[in-house]
Amino acid sequence: MADLDDLRSRWLRALLMARDDDSCGPDPYRYADELLRRWQEPQRRYHTLAHLTAVLDHIDVLEEYADDPELVRLAAWFHDAVYLPDRSTNEERSARLAERALPEAMISAKNTAEVARLVRLTVTHDPADGDRNGEVLCDADLAILAAPPSAYAAYTAAVREEYHFVPNDAFREGRSAILRQLLALPRLFRTPHGRTEWEPTARYNLAAELEMLSTATDPAS
Repeated sequence: MADLDDLRSRWLRALLMARDDDSCGPDPYRYADELLRRWQEPQRRYHTLAHLTAVLDHIDVLEEYADDPELVRLAAWFHDAVYLPDRSTNEERSARLAERALPEAMISAKNTAEVARLVRLTVTHDPADGDRNGEVLCDADLAILAAPPSAYAAYTAAVREEYHFVPNDAFREGRSAILRQLLALPRLFRTPHGRTEWEPTARYNLAAELEMLSTATDPAS
């Protein structure tokens, strides 16, 4: 169970540290509460408060590699704020939400643009070399791939639940294609910590899931 009070406190710290000055603005908790409401929508199974908390926790581990860790944290809050499993525009709509909300919350145009850029980067998880903020957010978002077997199994089950409307054969085909694309990348993680601590386990998990999907049969067949 996510600790809502702790999440609200983490939001406040990130927001205040991302501001360029101490000017008074709207109640910062109103934004936290709206985001928390979004992260608890009923269609979510994996992209829940647990995922948000995990990404924030992983950013804490990786923050030394970011140029602007508080902006990366704000991007984590927004990166799946709009999430409908049957839509392909979630990241763009999440970025636009950040572009509307953050200026109201007294975040500068420059910092707002960086948060929105980072949110859009989660479409590909392919930051450019030297994009330290992007590397940290993408690594934190993909860290689930390096989870222990039971947690990885829970992750894959939750993803399947989110796509419950997709027939089994189509889901296996689509998921397998994603796994092959990931395994074909020269590296999954860009930060030094991610490469040394997460990469080997993530590749093992991806290969094992791909093998399982290739041998699975439809219960109805």
